Amino acid sequence: MTTSSAEADREEPWTIRRVITWATEDFRKRGVSTAPRLEVELLLGIVLKLDRVGLIIDADRPLAKEELARYRALHTRRRGGEPVAYLTGAREFYGRMFRVDARVLIPRPDTEVLVEVALARTRALYLSAQVLDLCTGSGCVATTLARERPTTRVVGTDISPDALAVARENALRLGAVNVGFLRGDLFEPFNQPRARARARFDLITSNPPYIPEGEIASLPVDVRAFEPGLALKGGADGLVLVRRIVAEASAFLDVGGVLAIEIGAGQAPDVRPLFERAGFRDIESTRDLGGHERVVSGVRG
Repeated sequence: MTTSSAEADREEPWTIRRVITWATEDFRKRGVSTAPRLEVELLLGIVLKLDRVGLIIDADRPLAKEELARYRALHTRRRGGEPVAYLTGAREFYGRMFRVDARVLIPRPDTEVLVEVALARTRALYLSAQVLDLCTGSGCVATTLARERPTTRVVGTDISPDALAVARENALRLGAVNVGFLRGDLFEPFNQPRARARARFDLITSNPPYIPEGEIASLPVDVRAFEPGLALKGGADGLVLVRRIVAEASAFLDVGGVLAIEIGAGQAPDVRPLFERAGFRDIESTRDLGGHERVVSGVRG
């Protein structure tokens, strides 16, 4: 699909089948992806407005020059490491499609564990819980909790106005009418005396930046070069914001309220003592599908 193949292009049209075959092999050869065919089909489907079944049915249809040019542009960007979610503009999370771009961290399946823990540990309050989601990013956790519990009230905070714009768009598009978003550093929006008096929550969740500074350079290129550093960097040991959240959360939780935080693999032994020193009880660590302790949660005493 390069200029050097112009003569071959004239002899053989670039059908859907041919594009998928060539592009899949190109990604595989370059080590771009662990699922090269799937990524090619996703990108080509965006260009042609076809799902995977449609690509199979129309496999022998030649691409128009404009379609081929648009696919080549996406292919080149992916070859350079740009995440597929940014190229397609969407990522599924907890069964819903969230819009994402370079302003926000891409939602991961591991973060669904945070939602599951939050729902499980507040089951008795499913009709009336007051929920706060810190470092809300794309709003995937806040919006999911709002949709799963339509009678609760959810607030998400983030320091990034760009991230909040994405979060608000996702909540609106997904019909989460019981969620709102505020700009500020963690609990900052509630630190005024009047706001603090009203800011008592049954549940606080957070997926804060938790990657140690020294590990950023070793992350895959699609993460370190494209996703927002503000959503990744957790200080020297990755726990700078985690410490703040655990230390400050009790002031905003009702007695019996739950704090649940997503953490990095291997950080649980350092995080559980933070919960203990802050007076939390019934502290639990919950593992993700990879077997890593991914969420630490506890109940305010």
